[in-house]
Amino acid sequence: MAQKIILNNREDFVRKLKDLINGGVPADKIDAQYPYPVHEVEKILGRRPGPVRYFTLIGAVTGFAAGFGLTIYTVLSWPMITGGKPLISIPPFLLIAYILTILFGSVAAFAGFLFVSILPKIGRLFAPLPEAGNRFIITIREGNQ
Repeated sequence: MAQKIILNNREDFVRKLKDLINGGVPADKIDAQYPYPVHEVEKILGRRPGPVRYFTLIGAVTGFAAGFGLTIYTVLSWPMITGGKPLISIPPFLLIAYILTILFGSVAAFAGFLFVSILPKIGRLFAPLPEAGNRFIITIREGNQ
């Protein structure tokens, strides 16, 4: 069973979080919900950056390779020889590779966000916490929750 602590102001919320961490409660067992951004929470709980950046990196590298692969395949399949210029020319291919890098990276970042967040959770979308609102909520999970 999870223990919930409901507080009404920011100072008490931050103080209670510090007291819990200093009291020996592991940071990974604490969930904090607040009505507006409180940057001290990230410092107190010591959250590391999420894995979405790796999805973005893989998507961007895939897009870059796909951009060059697409342009080289197109030129080799349907050659257009103009003025003795080489078929595979890097500078014009960079534009397509750059655009596909941005496209694939952003789509992969969005997909990674959905995957990591386990979204959409339809049941939770329509069932907000009744005690939420303008309050600060600290939930301490027990066991393997």
